[in-house]
Amino acid sequence: MDDCKALTIFAPAKVNLYLHVTGRRDDGYHLLDSLVAFANTGDTLHISPAQDFTLAIDGPYAAAFNAKEKDFSPHSSNLVARAAWDLAHITKKTLNLKIHLTKNLPLGAGLGGGSSDAAATLWGLCEYWNLPKDSPPLQELFLKLGADIPVCFAARSARLQGIGEHITPIELPEIPVVLVYPGIACKTASVFSQFDGPFKKDLEMPERIDTVQTLIDFLNTTENDLLTAAYKDVPAIRTILNALEKNSSCALARMSGSGSSCFGIFMHEKDAIAAAQILQTAHPEWWIETAWLGRRIERY
Repeated sequence: MDDCKALTIFAPAKVNLYLHVTGRRDDGYHLLDSLVAFANTGDTLHISPAQDFTLAIDGPYAAAFNAKEKDFSPHSSNLVARAAWDLAHITKKTLNLKIHLTKNLPLGAGLGGGSSDAAATLWGLCEYWNLPKDSPPLQELFLKLGADIPVCFAARSARLQGIGEHITPIELPEIPVVLVYPGIACKTASVFSQFDGPFKKDLEMPERIDTVQTLIDFLNTTENDLLTAAYKDVPAIRTILNALEKNSSCALARMSGSGSSCFGIFMHEKDAIAAAQILQTAHPEWWIETAWLGRRIERY
């Protein structure tokens, strides 16, 4: 792409359909086995030419960023700014551009928002600067920025193992879901520190997961190992799961990742929409969104 052109990139929400903890490394990182899928809802980033690098943030959750997270210097704590600076450094590119982030996903919701935004930044800058998306320096940068960056960069359903660096793409059917966030974030480090085992063995995955019912049957043999720990920090998680499970159309309800967002799987989109409306009426303070998992993600 010519540097004088602008580009808008989609950064989808990430959902952990199951999450098993399989061990812990000597450096303290937990080893995981998880199936992730991406939703057709998320944030957007707009990249355009500028004299110097700037990062602007708007959208429903822009006000949730603190001063350090709004900083766009090379020392920023914002993953979008860090991704841009780091990629420019390793590729010897000049950051004469502006990134405009529209934040539609709540911060701290456990939907991979920050990682997805950073991955979308890297993906967009590769397009903007005509860089290969499979270069070894880029792969190293992924894990430097965060364990979720590689799978968020690909933005397709996959099984994650290790600390997230072992990725096996998996085809999933299109899945209607309701996503719910109670407005109270779980602190990932706190949740993992409270996990006290036992560790699970890696699962045997089905050869094919080509229907929603096949997926549900498989997920019923799994769980989210971090639920108990997350529930201690945010009891509202149990309220969400109970509310989803009370709906007769909800085939499965579960917490995503380390929380505190939860999801409900439905067989039909109309049932998901109806359930979301009921939940929003009963709990106007919750962030609730209907979405599809398993659909092809179009970056731009």
